[in-house]
Amino acid sequence: MNLHKTLATVSGMTLLSRITGLIREFLIARTFGASVYTDAFFIAFRIPNLLRRLFAEGAFSQAFVPILAEYKNQQGEEKTRDLTNHVATVLAWVLLATTLVGIIAAPAVVLLFASGYAGDTQAYSLAVVMTRIMFPYILFMSLVALAGGILNTWREFRVPAFTPVLLNLSFIAASLFLAPHLSEPVYALAIAVFIGGVLQLAFQIPALRKIGMLPRLGLNPFSALRDPGVKRVLKQMLPATFAVSVAQISLIINTNIASHLADGSVSWLSYADRLMELPTGLLGVALGTILLPSLSKAHACGDQQEYSSLLDWGMRLTFLLAMPASIALMVLSVPITTTLFHYGKFDAHSVDMTAQALIAYGVGLMGLILVKILAPGFYAKQDIRTPVKIGIGVMIATQLMNIVFVPWIAHAGLALSIGLAASINAAFLFHLLKKRGLYTPEPGWSLFLIRLGGALFLLAGVGMWIAAQFDWIALKTEPFLRIGALLMVILACAISYFGALLLMGFRFRDFKRLSD
Repeated sequence: MNLHKTLATVSGMTLLSRITGLIREFLIARTFGASVYTDAFFIAFRIPNLLRRLFAEGAFSQAFVPILAEYKNQQGEEKTRDLTNHVATVLAWVLLATTLVGIIAAPAVVLLFASGYAGDTQAYSLAVVMTRIMFPYILFMSLVALAGGILNTWREFRVPAFTPVLLNLSFIAASLFLAPHLSEPVYALAIAVFIGGVLQLAFQIPALRKIGMLPRLGLNPFSALRDPGVKRVLKQMLPATFAVSVAQISLIINTNIASHLADGSVSWLSYADRLMELPTGLLGVALGTILLPSLSKAHACGDQQEYSSLLDWGMRLTFLLAMPASIALMVLSVPITTTLFHYGKFDAHSVDMTAQALIAYGVGLMGLILVKILAPGFYAKQDIRTPVKIGIGVMIATQLMNIVFVPWIAHAGLALSIGLAASINAAFLFHLLKKRGLYTPEPGWSLFLIRLGGALFLLAGVGMWIAAQFDWIALKTEPFLRIGALLMVILACAISYFGALLLMGFRFRDFKRLSD
């Protein structure tokens, strides 16, 4: 398997997802702006989204994929299919019960996430109703994560990578066609989440059937629990759940803090987060997705050299592509925010506030992406406890930084704390991977970083100079001119960055690698 080709495929699908995601955010910003309505939606959406990360993309995937890869390589097809059937049965029943409890307890759950809404009857009522509509999303998406783990282990990366596009298309359709017909238009966004979850789950079924691994859900979860493989997955999920919970506790605290700040704070952070997710998805999520099965296979085969080489390759690509993205988010924060969101009810003040959050996220972007590359180095070894221990310290550090940054720069302080804490997390993961002999840097890093630093300095200078030639707020009346100007700045930055690297001796073939 050519990892570059696989990465390009996954990144291409992820790019499509992020582009449709930006269109969805554009429509939300134009229609609702940054208001009590969008704050209520983003709060409500964050609740099932948090549990989705907990049950699905986080703890479950980290525990399930390495064990599934082991079964596939060592136990044979029949036992592997039995494992997926039993795991799917247990997961479905647990999530169904969680969904029912969440719908009933929605009023209390909303206050847990946003205690600042206790005195705001309108925002609180909106958030409760939308939470109830969206809570089944965690059931659908957890089963989607199960399907994605199976497909990725079978080296079918395209279908799971494309799946999120369906949620964005649901949002777009709801914003354009459903919202105008509702007495409370913002409810269309919650309905879109529910429909998007159904569509994503349905989309995975043909691909699973094609490889002969469509799980069969049983009526007796207690029987499925007796499977030794299921017990191993659950045993691994316990520390993994705690690891993901640590990060999500920080998110809950940060959301609560934002609910006490100025109206629109939750929305400004959410819009900036969407922009930050473009590079993290294209590189961090894509690389993490293809690295975990490859690392798990190298571990199962006892090939330590391949294991270290995969991590080195992932880190070099991260530095090569994530560093310029980080600089671009900071230097072009206003041009990007105005071009994408400064329409309709999204005013100049919201542009300024969102741009501040985007700059803060940009500071920690490298850390956010590196964690997704380095953490699989432990998960593939079925060592989840180490990231847990690091995560606890990172959670404490995040809240200590909030004490300093939030009084100083308000909502942007929350974004800065998250990014810096992720950088601390990545530093500890890197240190322990080296200390334990799991990763040994290959030759050439010093020269690579020197070349990279020079190219980044040029990129920042070119971006700042060209961006300063335009009044991005005033260009609201000329949207196509503003889009063209932004594309010109981005193109100039890309040419200066990669041109400088080529002049200093960088060659793409230096990053080429193949993996079986």
